[in-house]
Amino acid sequence: MEVKYSIKYHPLVVKEDIPKLDDVNRIRIKQAIEEKLMTAPELFGIPLRRSLKGHRKLRVGDYRIIFRIQSREVLIFIIEHRSVVYSHVQKMGR
Repeated sequence: MEVKYSIKYHPLVVKEDIPKLDDVNRIRIKQAIEEKLMTAPELFGIPLRRSLKGHRKLRVGDYRIIFRIQSREVLIFIIEHRSVVYSHVQKMGR
C-alpha cells in the first residue's frame, strides 16, 4: 500500500466527531482512511451533488466520511452516522 495523499481533519472532526465514536467504529474508520483515502480517494469516494458538490463520501458501515480532495491532500470535514451526516454538514457549513 503506497501512501499518495496526506490527511487533514477539520477541527470539529477532531474535537467532536472522533471522540463520539465507539472503539470498534473508530478502528474501522481509521483503517478505511489509511487503506482507501490515503491511497486512492478518487477511486473509493463517491462524488456528492447539489449543495455538497465538490465533496465526496466514503461509506464505512453505518458511518459516512465527507471529504474533499485538494492536490495531494484529503480534507476530512465530517465523520458521522448516516442518519444525521448530511443535515449536520449543511447546518454547520463545514
